[in-house]
Amino acid sequence: MTNIGIIGAGRIGHVHAKTIGSIADANLVLVSDVNEDAAKALAEKYGARYTTRAEDVFADKEVEAIIICSPTPLHVEHIVAAAKAGKPALCEKPLAMEVESVAKLKEQLKGLNPTVMLGFNRRFDPNFAKIKKLVDEGKIGPLEQLTIISRDPAAPPKEYIAVSGGIFKDMTIHDFDMAHYFLGDVATVTTIGQNLDPDLDDTGDYDAAVILLTNKAGKVATIINSRHCATGYDQRLEAFGPKGSLFAENQRETTVRAYTAEYSDAQEPFQDFFLTRYATAYADELRTFLKAVKEGKELQPSIEAGEVALRIAEAALESAKTGKTVKL
Repeated sequence: MTNIGIIGAGRIGHVHAKTIGSIADANLVLVSDVNEDAAKALAEKYGARYTTRAEDVFADKEVEAIIICSPTPLHVEHIVAAAKAGKPALCEKPLAMEVESVAKLKEQLKGLNPTVMLGFNRRFDPNFAKIKKLVDEGKIGPLEQLTIISRDPAAPPKEYIAVSGGIFKDMTIHDFDMAHYFLGDVATVTTIGQNLDPDLDDTGDYDAAVILLTNKAGKVATIINSRHCATGYDQRLEAFGPKGSLFAENQRETTVRAYTAEYSDAQEPFQDFFLTRYATAYADELRTFLKAVKEGKELQPSIEAGEVALRIAEAALESAKTGKTVKL
């Protein structure tokens, strides 16, 4: 049994707390949030203690591992604190708000032997993981093209967008990691940013984008994003090579198809919430984290993977603003 502390009692903190509750050898013992009501509510829901001070989590003798769900500007500080406390940490994405902070993080971690895993949970989605395995096995020959479609049912609150780092660091960061996971090093980034939702005009952020990534071997990844999708949470992936294609389609609650006089081949709508769609991925992510910690194995995705995704995100924003291809 591994006793876990969570820093941050917001939406993603609730996601991880629920996941901990579903794993037999994991136990939530402490929740921290500057909002005492939020910390108390989450802790009481899962029979844990709570505190308003993040430093209490690092110092608590009962806490053996930490999940960092704090606001992004605090990720570097909390990763360093976990390393100083000698406690493994699973940190939510993105690694930091800007690449410059990653250099500071690496400097602060020197000599501390950190054990850190980045929360790119989509690597652990069974569908995407199966495609990656088949690509690695050469099922479709050398990967030539990767297509990732990721559209949300609706935009998050404007208050969240304002502090999130924008669509590329908050939403597309998952897709950047997935592209890097499949392609390896990314050489160029070309972005078309879109402002199509008048309700989001005053956010200063894009509400949709199409991004083209290439590597030195000529492999290409196309990422398609939108903050709104009438059909639900649109999450698809295609890997294409000279021997064929591999597809991960959208998930529905059931596989039932309806045929009547009015319509044919009608199916249930796509799942409409990221927690529902990626519930298994979150659980597998946490199991992988705990297993690697117990066995002393290397944690992946690593800090380096988080840095790569962040660099791509910053290049994507630069390309969107300038209309030029950015080289990494």
